Amino acid sequence: MSNIWKSIESAVPPINREGYPFIGIFAVLTLGMGFFSTSLFWIGLILTVWCALFFRDPARVTAVDDGLVIAPADGRVCLVGHRVPPPELELGDQPMMCVGIFMNVFDVHVNRAPVSGRVFRVAYKPGAFFNADLDKASEQNERNGFVFDSVHGKLAAVQIAGLVARRIVPWSREGEEVTAGDRIGMIRFGSRVDVYMPEGLKPVVNEGQRTVAGETWIALAESTSAETIHTARVG
Repeated sequence: MSNIWKSIESAVPPINREGYPFIGIFAVLTLGMGFFSTSLFWIGLILTVWCALFFRDPARVTAVDDGLVIAPADGRVCLVGHRVPPPELELGDQPMMCVGIFMNVFDVHVNRAPVSGRVFRVAYKPGAFFNADLDKASEQNERNGFVFDSVHGKLAAVQIAGLVARRIVPWSREGEEVTAGDRIGMIRFGSRVDVYMPEGLKPVVNEGQRTVAGETWIALAESTSAETIHTARVG
């Protein structure tokens, strides 16, 4: 029996505590609707299961190496190119290499640190709620940016609210030391994360590619050796 239970635990990802209130609300509403209609009960049950899946927080295995930049989010790469970082990050007015990852409502929404280092700045900016898949969302939507002081220099990950997402939840604070792959926050119900990288880092993903937070490499230091890459892959 214990082996069966362990198999179930390994197959079902844990739920992040941020989701407990929402799952509870969905469940209560489902039970209430069940008193009036069996059809409404099943609809509510499906939505409750979806809510639980939205807040899933699976364990991830991160290849920790100073030469790697790790995906901060599950989703689809929607941008690889140069753009000027948001002014509140105080990273200057020159374009930086940016990799944007769009999360739909079925993706895991727990965000992770793309590099190891100190959280140098956390900057929140209110804004609009355009579709996060659009380029203008990076400039006009509500967002929260983390600037990391890493071996590469200043690197930023910006959480961007979307058309449905209306709540950015940061967990890391200024001055905190993080390791690549650590949980730093989440965005509720569909959104985007942009990573702004300094010179010396080369993107290794393409637009349209899927990423896994804490595991997929999105960039490498130009000086990274083939041996290091091989070791990180097999490790």
